[in-house]
Amino acid sequence: MFKTINKVSQILKSLEVMKYLTFLLLKFLLFNFVMAETIPTKSKILKNASHCTKDSQAQVCKELVFEIEKLQLLVFDQNRFKCQSSLLGLQSAIIEAHFLKNISNERISFTIPYVIKNC
Repeated sequence: MFKTINKVSQILKSLEVMKYLTFLLLKFLLFNFVMAETIPTKSKILKNASHCTKDSQAQVCKELVFEIEKLQLLVFDQNRFKCQSSLLGLQSAIIEAHFLKNISNERISFTIPYVIKNC
């Protein structure tokens, strides 16, 4: 009788471990899937950056700073440092144009070709 109870207890513990591992696996897979969808493309960033050259106070410029941040962290992980540096330059130009209203938008236009070339 005790052997049967012991075996049932072991099976239940194994099921709990399996349930926990399944949960972790699903969480990992879903997190990576969601992260993959949130990384902006280079063409989207360039399109939005060209909008910022026309109107640096647009909401799209503020959101673009965060999108560039995601992409530059991704290219850093891939050891693509020229691309990362170009993205950081574009990001800082957008920040200057958006938050320091006395800065001209010419710097955004200046950095776009470097993003095209290096990314």
